[in-house]
Amino acid sequence: MVLHLQKTFKEPVGLCDPCYWNNFIHMLHPGKRITRQEAGSKVLSWEEGRLISDRLRGKKPVSQDTPSRAGIMDVLVPFLQLLVLLLTLPLHLLALLGFWQPMCKTYFPYLMANLTERANKKMESKKRELFSQIKDLKGTSGKVTLLELGCGTGANFQFYPSDCKITCVDPNPNFEKFLTKSMAKNRHLEYERFIVAYGEDMKQLADSSMDVVVCTLVLCSVQSPKKVLQEIQRVLRPGGLLFFWEHVAEPRESWAYLWQRVFEPTWKHIGDGCNLTRETWKDLEKAGFFNVQMEWQPPLFKWLPVGPHIMGKAVK
Repeated sequence: MVLHLQKTFKEPVGLCDPCYWNNFIHMLHPGKRITRQEAGSKVLSWEEGRLISDRLRGKKPVSQDTPSRAGIMDVLVPFLQLLVLLLTLPLHLLALLGFWQPMCKTYFPYLMANLTERANKKMESKKRELFSQIKDLKGTSGKVTLLELGCGTGANFQFYPSDCKITCVDPNPNFEKFLTKSMAKNRHLEYERFIVAYGEDMKQLADSSMDVVVCTLVLCSVQSPKKVLQEIQRVLRPGGLLFFWEHVAEPRESWAYLWQRVFEPTWKHIGDGCNLTRETWKDLEKAGFFNVQMEWQPPLFKWLPVGPHIMGKAVK
């Protein structure tokens, strides 16, 4: 299931119109329609839209005022976290002694190269659809200046249209050799430079210097999503676009969320700082973009504790 949501901050109109919702509700649930009473009189948030879709599917929403379940989870989580910690004790000891981080920086690019290749096979049509919008942002030079933030192995390059001038930013210098391979395979793009930097501080980039910023599977790992989004706003020109694809937390009262909480302390070491329980849609909604559009996607790999994803764009 894919759930489309939109939030316009300066002109909050249109989304509450039943016609807008019925366009995708009909695709998800043929024969069903949403009423104005269900849509309400305001722009809907991502969570509100998900609840509407669950209701139309006949899925009973998880009650937010069930202290018994919440209490059980709060008791179970520390116990299960301790159990996982004991099972992965060597990893945590290496991290405590400062040996794990350098090892992780070395092996993590190889892990991501494997995972992103699998993810691209599953997400090819969605990524092509999302990034096809880039070609409409060409400047007077006929080029699109594009910043790939947290570029990793360059897994998105194949989906970018021609006439893109790519600047790559990543805090891990070990990704550069993977980037070189991706560049060689994607000659239709023009590469500017690779900058080793954190998303919270991209002082090497000038204000309003980018037409597009792409951020995929990045906001889960940064120290401060708020600061990263502020930096994205700074480097984007007015009217520029942020394209994002991020995994997010499961619903808070679900058992899946419990397991995310259990695995998160260990997963942060395995995933080079990756957080499983971030509600990134909230950060995007609060970041001050003129317009944010996103869609909800189910977990990509069932065998990983990574939850559902959000994909979309935000306009400066």
